[in-house]
Amino acid sequence: MLKIKSYVKVKNVAEAYELNQKKTALVLGGMVWLKMGNRNISTAIDLSGLGLDTIQEFDDEFVIGCMTPLRELEINESLNEYTHGAIQESLRHIVGVQFRNCATVGGSIWGRYGFSDVLTMFLGMDTWVELYDAGKIPLTEFVNRKKDNDILVNIIVKKQPLRVCYMSQRNTKTDFPVLTCVASMIGEEARTVIGARPGHAVVVEDKDHILKNFKNMTKKQREEAIRKFAEYAAANVKTSGNMRASAEYRTLLVEVLTKRTWETIGGMKDEY
Repeated sequence: MLKIKSYVKVKNVAEAYELNQKKTALVLGGMVWLKMGNRNISTAIDLSGLGLDTIQEFDDEFVIGCMTPLRELEINESLNEYTHGAIQESLRHIVGVQFRNCATVGGSIWGRYGFSDVLTMFLGMDTWVELYDAGKIPLTEFVNRKKDNDILVNIIVKKQPLRVCYMSQRNTKTDFPVLTCVASMIGEEARTVIGARPGHAVVVEDKDHILKNFKNMTKKQREEAIRKFAEYAAANVKTSGNMRASAEYRTLLVEVLTKRTWETIGGMKDEY
């Protein structure tokens, strides 16, 4: 049960930041995960009156407000066209439409939850977070930062030439994922992200440069590179077991989903 002593609907982000410096204060997102815990909150900070629930598209980027519901991402035509439908695929298994109408992208990204489909998906793009105090930093850096009392304002997706594919494995359709995987070509960069390990999503560092120049490979070269990289990912991504799956099963899934997502990328048209 949540016990809230004081509730404040803030007038600006500066006010939210000031209130959030108290250890027992908390910024409210969609409340779909938070409400399941037990916590005493001295000041509940509501950002819903700040207009941070929109998706703005510019020539070079998408700017997504922290209070934007996941459902808005799921049905946004521009985002889904840009990601070849991967955004929609990453969200469609999350409980149900009613849930996705409440859950916010800011809550998903800020929480850095191990089970987060959203975090995995956004790590597969050139994504930045805009924080009130720290400014704009890459999501790849933010995901490993120690949690603090800053305020997440916007999620920014830079528009680079992109091929991206999202896949997940679940025991049942709307359950938490057993493993999530994104393969993407961001410009010339090949990136693979594995989530629900069950730790938070990580970018697989291709130290052996197996996928280097993937775009320019022949079909046979791509097939061999994908096979090698899938084995490499399985050997280098740390997994563990929980009630949904064993570490061994997750490691097997790392290889399988990495292979399948990169096969999809390899079969996409050359035009972005």
